[in-house]
Amino acid sequence: MSAEATEKSEPLAPGLYVVATPIGNLQDITLRAIDILRRADVIYCEDTRIARRLTTAHGVATPLEAYHEHNGAKMRPRILARLQEGAAAALISDAGTPLISDPGYRLVSEAREAGLPVTTAPGPCAAIAALSICGAETDRFTFAGFLPPKTAARRRALSDLAGAPGSLIFYESGPRLEGTLRDMAEVFPNRRASIARELTKLHEEVRSGPLAELADAYRLEGPPKGEVTLVVHKPPERGGTSPEALDAALLAALADRSLRDAANEVAQALG
Repeated sequence: MSAEATEKSEPLAPGLYVVATPIGNLQDITLRAIDILRRADVIYCEDTRIARRLTTAHGVATPLEAYHEHNGAKMRPRILARLQEGAAAALISDAGTPLISDPGYRLVSEAREAGLPVTTAPGPCAAIAALSICGAETDRFTFAGFLPPKTAARRRALSDLAGAPGSLIFYESGPRLEGTLRDMAEVFPNRRASIARELTKLHEEVRSGPLAELADAYRLEGPPKGEVTLVVHKPPERGGTSPEALDAALLAALADRSLRDAANEVAQALG
């Protein structure tokens, strides 16, 4: 028997394994992730129906159990007890890396507090995948997950991020995309964005442009299907505006705004 076969026939070491799964294309999973899923005692997942598509595709017969935000308070004690008894459990999300805009962090936190082994099998993440192909700056970025659904709360959240350096990465649903882009255009004037959707799938698409123009486009076309990853590019470089252009922009803003509001708007717009 080969060393590889011997290793795979041995039990998996006890502990919690945080396993990244594909964000679209089912082939985007690591060999180690498949091995862990096969050898684990149980796989905890958000939706057993979605997880079963993955496990069936890769010949994984490990039992699936649901763990999500609605049953988390009830399930966590059971999972922790099972881990304390020596089980090897895999934690996956519906797509991508668990804990990224996902409730799994409470389980990981409590497992670590209990002194239980927690390890990762890294892999796909929609935020990083979008950033890698959209043309936005990658040296510094902030991941902000999902924004509030209501306009007022969303604009407050965006205002808190206005001073963050580098690119900003968000997750958003198709129906809310136009409204989010519209609010971003108000809070982040003169900034570009990229909309990445269907990543790794047949109809993968990345659309880039000024925030206001993207909002207008989706108003006319209607919301895209599925969830999207939205990347706001970093503000224009400071010092690139002439004094004449700065004066003209400030005078234009003063036409219907207070001095304070006009100065804030021009400062954000021109960097």
